[in-house]
Amino acid sequence: MKKLRTTLLATALTGLLIGPAASQELPYGLKEGKPYAGTKLNILSVVTPQFDGLMLRDNEFTELTGIETEWTFIPFGSLQEKVTAEGIAANGQFDVVNYLDSWGPPNAHWLESIDAWMEADGISMDRYPPAFAKSAQYDGETKGFPLRAHAQLMFYRKDLISEPPATWDDVVRIGKELQESGEDISPIALYFNNDGNRQNLFIWLNFLWAAGGEVFDGDGRPAWNTEAALKATEDYIALHTEAKVTNPASLSFVEQDARQSFMQGKSAMIPVWWWAYSSMINPEQSTLTAEQVGFAGMPAYGDEAVTYAISMPFSVSSYSENKEASWEFLKWLSNPDLEKRNATEREVEGKSIINNVVTHAVNLQDEDVNAANANIQQAAWVSLKNSNIMPQIPEWPEVGDILSTAIAEAAAGGNTRELMTAAAEQATKVLKRAGRID
Repeated sequence: MKKLRTTLLATALTGLLIGPAASQELPYGLKEGKPYAGTKLNILSVVTPQFDGLMLRDNEFTELTGIETEWTFIPFGSLQEKVTAEGIAANGQFDVVNYLDSWGPPNAHWLESIDAWMEADGISMDRYPPAFAKSAQYDGETKGFPLRAHAQLMFYRKDLISEPPATWDDVVRIGKELQESGEDISPIALYFNNDGNRQNLFIWLNFLWAAGGEVFDGDGRPAWNTEAALKATEDYIALHTEAKVTNPASLSFVEQDARQSFMQGKSAMIPVWWWAYSSMINPEQSTLTAEQVGFAGMPAYGDEAVTYAISMPFSVSSYSENKEASWEFLKWLSNPDLEKRNATEREVEGKSIINNVVTHAVNLQDEDVNAANANIQQAAWVSLKNSNIMPQIPEWPEVGDILSTAIAEAAAGGNTRELMTAAAEQATKVLKRAGRID
């Protein structure tokens, strides 16, 4: 099968290269003449069907450029440690690396800026929604392409809930109705665990931003201890401690646990990344069917819905000895045509691939992409119109851990105001020590 694909691809490429115009132009802005043929690139990537699909298609890249690739896949829970170790080793073991956007600033010193390459090849970050583009940039420079990026959606059981919640007050109301109905199911699965990846901040940010609050003020100081921000945080925690509409295990849940709770029919709602839809309706992973799973935009807090967007960019390592070849790979890997195929074709090289993630604005609105994925991209597109990202500062992992600890302790019954105020004081010391504030 692979030999057949390669032969067909070669035939197609030959037709492309010797067409009537005889332009000799390769697709995706790739350089002509295979100047880097024989180079082998080592790629560090998170484990996901999306990137499995890209890896299984990379014979196209090799046919076009003569550049070979070797992928190393790491589970998300171990990826941060691996990326950090790569930066410390500074040996260029990996030419291209994949990481969570909030890890970018602490590692920015060894991630190659790609602005000059983009300008030379006519590529603009405007092809992505603003939040996705921002997530791959630091200190005025673009560090990579947000090839895996996510919008937040509210997933719910269509067979139990007639209309999705438009507000967080609706979440509480629907939750109470489910509890009173006698259904053997928790209303909503949240994830308050302080897991080291700061996942328990993901939904909290919706409350904070919608209330007009910010993580940092204009001077770079903690701003989550203003009255509006504290009230929003109390309301978020109260879903678990007062309204009691959350799954009782939400204190120990990380995001994966909450998803499993929903997919196993133990929770009726979950606010989570849009990519999870494919697993929710996959019979090998879930007890639910497509007829049971609905999705909608995130609920508003007050009068506004502001969502958190996240990405996992691919960047060229500054320690790589193959930077130009790596840029060729990024151009191929990030092209919207490949992305569309990867979200609509369900089998690659004989392997089943179920992936709904696209990051280009054109593909988020594409009819074929949406038709293949129950229109979830259109829902994500709407969600992304009012989205923001985690603060892009090198100290964020330490500051974020302080916040994550406070949120976990508040959900466990601690005094929310006291914990968040203390977290602001502790974070201020971190920022002063780093010289970020006076």
